Amino acid sequence: MSDANEKQFPEGMIPLGKESFLFSCHPGVSCYMKCCRNVDMLLYPYDIILLKNKLQIRSDEFLEKYAQVVKGPHPYFPALMMKMTQLNACPFLGEEGCTVYEERPSACRTYPLERAVDRTATKGRAEEFYFLTNHEYCKGHAEKKEWTVKEWLRDQKLLIHNSQADRWAEMDSFFASNPWAGEGAAGPRQQMAFMVCYNLDAFRDYMAHHNILSQYKMAASRIRAIEREDEALLSFGYDWLLNVMGNKPTLKARKKR
Repeated sequence: MSDANEKQFPEGMIPLGKESFLFSCHPGVSCYMKCCRNVDMLLYPYDIILLKNKLQIRSDEFLEKYAQVVKGPHPYFPALMMKMTQLNACPFLGEEGCTVYEERPSACRTYPLERAVDRTATKGRAEEFYFLTNHEYCKGHAEKKEWTVKEWLRDQKLLIHNSQADRWAEMDSFFASNPWAGEGAAGPRQQMAFMVCYNLDAFRDYMAHHNILSQYKMAASRIRAIEREDEALLSFGYDWLLNVMGNKPTLKARKKR
């Protein structure tokens, strides 16, 4: 793997590596809950799974109540952002703090760190780097609690979020290639991709109606997981999109009789 010192990072951003940092957020900090207001909170597919299951509602209901479609990082696929309240606060901010804390979005978990991934390496796995952010209003940086990056990732349960983020990055790169060229924005193929990624319960209904699982060769254990677990269904959905829209060998179709 290449040396981090050889990488070109934005000015002022230095990867932490094995260095420790100070941070703590708790009700005793004077800025407590300020970061939950006046914020642009992007939502990713795994965030929606956790939040809609915490609320015990379907993904389509979650999208209607709590999300808004915004322009993404490229022109070929939209992004989702948390819909703030009339007071410009997170809808899950209660009087004493976050009401969905255990299932909070990855952006909330990662702060005060930012994660960057270098996928250009020709050998081995992609490299990830973490940078310490410091918003002036945040007094948590003045606390004396010391962390290493590994400790923070483990404490905030970020490893699964990061693996999900990496899979999403693969999909978003595919969408950036404009696989629905000729349809224009919000064409049927793009709407299908949006449903798979963000409206998982609707995709489950679609799969059942069209008997999608029977069309592919898969281990029985994976089929059971897809039928029972949202995470497994999302992973299948990604593979399915890559297969039917990108002609990639992510799934093996059964031979038609």
